[in-house]
Amino acid sequence: MPELPEVETVRRGIAPHVTGQRIVRVVVRQPRLRWPVPEELAGELAGQTVRRVDRRAKYLLLRTDAGVALLHLGMSGRLRVLPAETPPVKHDHVDLVLASGQCLRFNDARRFGALLWVREPAERHRLLQALGPEPFDAAFSGAYLRRQAQGRTAAVKSFIMDNRVVVGVGNIYANEALFAAGIRPLRPAGRVTQAEYDRLTAAIREVLSEAIRQGGTTLRDFVGGQGEPGYFQQQLQVYGRPALACLHCGQPIQRCRIGQRSSYFCPNCQR
Repeated sequence: MPELPEVETVRRGIAPHVTGQRIVRVVVRQPRLRWPVPEELAGELAGQTVRRVDRRAKYLLLRTDAGVALLHLGMSGRLRVLPAETPPVKHDHVDLVLASGQCLRFNDARRFGALLWVREPAERHRLLQALGPEPFDAAFSGAYLRRQAQGRTAAVKSFIMDNRVVVGVGNIYANEALFAAGIRPLRPAGRVTQAEYDRLTAAIREVLSEAIRQGGTTLRDFVGGQGEPGYFQQQLQVYGRPALACLHCGQPIQRCRIGQRSSYFCPNCQR
């Protein structure tokens, strides 16, 4: 599933092509996605100009004067900017045809993605209103995490993957950030110290920033807005490396299950 760095990579890839562009028409070939594409979307979005392309957590927001097209890539969704006359292929579900002669095409083989139309302020939408801060926001800090963790017995890895606490720390990046901060993923969140949360906050930002710089982590389906894969997987320190030597100390990387997700850590470097 595309995570925050992949979605941000897509946002940066499509934004130059759609920002300031008028949407001439909307072609909906398959409305049955994770949630049905609203019947009014094609009529209301056509004729609007895309003022800005934003991201909130893993949602892309195409902002217009009349409302916001809220898009989620789901498990296998892809966005491409193509000449509008390009023949659709299997799973090409929606086209936003632009005045430039190009189109923004949404392909989703598994149909777990979504395209919704929001007239109210997007931040009040039920999918966005309960989300925690972005990892790059000033509100996200070690002190904030420590306050949120008070009394919590859940594993710290599950804690930082909770979108109500902070958005965008998916499984791969949680493993990598905890390794960088020297914290075992099974530690109860309430037992992590302020100093450790300070390190973890910095590690989350560093890991996500590097993944964005590298273009996201390519696992199976993801490709960026221009069709270019990401290469951050070449720099993974612990994720997907069970029994291999830790790149820092040489001890074998261990694997465990936390919240039904595979977790990886170095028993020597992480306490």
